[in-house]
Amino acid sequence: MKADRRRLWIYILLFLLTMINYMDRINLSIAAAPIQKAFHLSPIVMGYVFSSFLWTYIICLVPVGLAVDKWGTRIMASVSISLWSIAGILTGASVNFMTLLLSRLGLGAGESASYLVGARALREWAPRSERGLATAILNGGAYAGPAFGAIFVAWLVTVVGWRYSFVVTGAIGLVWMIVWLIWFRLPEKVTWLSESERNKILQERDAGAPTVAKVNIAQALKVLLRSKTLWALAITQGCANYTSYLFLTWLPGYLQTSRGLNMLKSGFYTAAPYAIAVVLGLILGWISDRLLKGKDLTKGGRRNVVAVSLLFSSVVLFTPFVSSIWVVLALITVSLASISTALSMNTALTSDLLHDAKLTGVTISILFLGGNIFGALAPIITGYVVAGSSGFTGAFIIAGVLLLIGATVCMTLTRKSIDAPLSNE
Repeated sequence: MKADRRRLWIYILLFLLTMINYMDRINLSIAAAPIQKAFHLSPIVMGYVFSSFLWTYIICLVPVGLAVDKWGTRIMASVSISLWSIAGILTGASVNFMTLLLSRLGLGAGESASYLVGARALREWAPRSERGLATAILNGGAYAGPAFGAIFVAWLVTVVGWRYSFVVTGAIGLVWMIVWLIWFRLPEKVTWLSESERNKILQERDAGAPTVAKVNIAQALKVLLRSKTLWALAITQGCANYTSYLFLTWLPGYLQTSRGLNMLKSGFYTAAPYAIAVVLGLILGWISDRLLKGKDLTKGGRRNVVAVSLLFSSVVLFTPFVSSIWVVLALITVSLASISTALSMNTALTSDLLHDAKLTGVTISILFLGGNIFGALAPIITGYVVAGSSGFTGAFIIAGVLLLIGATVCMTLTRKSIDAPLSNE
């Protein structure tokens, strides 16, 4: 890697962080059939199990966001991945429904810091003109995780059983934690950057870029929670996240039950759309940086990319009405790639519209709070819909309608900066 591009190592580490995060999430989806059989769980109960890690994830978001702003990315990333990796290993040791549920709650608590750490690390390391691509790399891990994990975990479950699959994926996270502690510091402090690259980062990332600083919690929350723009961004995030979690939790089951695929085939057909989504998401993130410059970014020009991406992702509406598995995969691929772009650009848009960098952690936590409330509902609602008369048809229709709503909200209600004076909100 060129001497003046070594910051890409940080982007790669953050990509791997979200990749491991989502590999640990999809592990349960791939292993759902033997787990359901082992613990005698119905589709409705399984929907609650799928959703459960998001309960603690949501509860922890804002407190953890404040902790990220207080203690910094290096410490919080290490604590986060250690906690969720251990919880993932304990999932493999579950002996009944209750221990299974508790392990998923621990997973959610640990994973609540991952995107908050990622967003703040990018605010610390990425020049503004590169933030779209950097955020796309961060978010790309959320699709690389299922792409790799779907095949890898399906193979593990087939060869060594579902319990050991959780042990292996959990151990991978602990290895990442060691690498992170060795290599990560703020760009002001690392010794492996050239002076020219260090100066570029410090000069271009933003005036008053973040350091580990004290934050007036009451004042910050007062301003942020009264921002209509931030609520609109959170709703947009939620509408995209709903479909994202529908795929993450139920896509393997849909392919197995509605399309008649076995576990290994469903793992492959789940992985393929996610793998393509990684590549397309990175390309679209790079394009957004090339098209949007200077004032376009500070005025929220990325909202157009978010809205168009959500419109393209709504093709999921057509999934139940086609018979060819290849057309189904094409629709899911387009939808996933578009959702990947929408989520990463919506996160970057939030950072663009936030002028006070010291509030990055708590702001992104509020964004993800809104997004993951929708995400937590997706597996539960889908469980009830699948158990009812409409099956997966109703599930995909709900997702498509929400994507259209998200595009409308983003285009119409994100026109002001997040930390504008309250009188202007």
